[in-house]
Amino acid sequence: MNPDVHFYDPAEGHGLRHDPFKAIVAPRLIGWISTRSPEGRLNLAPYSFFGAFSTFPSIIGFSSEGYKDSIRNIEATGEFAWNLATRPLAEQMNRSSAPVGPEVDEFALSGLTPAAGRNIGVPHVAEAPAALECRLLQIVRLHALDGTPMDNYLALGQVVGVHIQKAFLKDGLFDTHAAQPIMRAGYRADYAEIGEMFQMVRPTA
Repeated sequence: MNPDVHFYDPAEGHGLRHDPFKAIVAPRLIGWISTRSPEGRLNLAPYSFFGAFSTFPSIIGFSSEGYKDSIRNIEATGEFAWNLATRPLAEQMNRSSAPVGPEVDEFALSGLTPAAGRNIGVPHVAEAPAALECRLLQIVRLHALDGTPMDNYLALGQVVGVHIQKAFLKDGLFDTHAAQPIMRAGYRADYAEIGEMFQMVRPTA
């Protein structure tokens, strides 16, 4: 055992003030997901577990801890949109996380503008520098090693439409730094911004 390394078996507890898992697997882009219920009610909610999984075709996904409105709406309609959460939109994004009932429109609650989708019936956040329209591929209920079903649901969607504000396009490239994306970066209240960026070319052999 290395005395300079804190090792723990998750099944036995971490022995720290807070579980470090979310602080280690960080930073993570926020899954700011907009959906529409079958009755037409809009929903907008941020999710800590989000990622991109494929390029051709483009596939993204997010995981919900609990069977929440977003998962319920996506399962019913087969559509959702992802919205880029940025520093200028941080407060609105945070307001959209309020634990409110399904009858509450988080666009209105957060003071955001729903912009109509082009290829799906779900709106995206008009103020976001970029948004992805998605159609559902599958919803997977996660299971633990012993096969026990968890109260966690992974939604995977194929991107069928991309919205980019032209102000963030420079020489045909999306300017990630200028967009100021924010990310989950640790414990309950910890977020991060992009700092200094650098380039590194992948080796060819």
